[in-house]
Amino acid sequence: MKARVTVTLKAGVLDPQGQAIQGSLKSLGFAGVGAVRQGKVFDILLEGTDEAAARADLTRMCEALLANTVIENYAIEIVP
Repeated sequence: MKARVTVTLKAGVLDPQGQAIQGSLKSLGFAGVGAVRQGKVFDILLEGTDEAAARADLTRMCEALLANTVIENYAIEIVP
């Protein structure tokens, strides 16, 4: 089973990397870019077929390592 975990900064948390990307896009001539927020994506291959157990494991992975839940949100998607 394959899963995708997307981690993004919570609203209100400053994102200097996103601001730098936004400035670079504007300097490259991409007009109309209002704001950029950066994040990270994890593609994880899991053994087994129990989706509920996989989601529970992935949640524990996010809480323990993949996301800093003080400043980041995460979303779990099981990929067909």
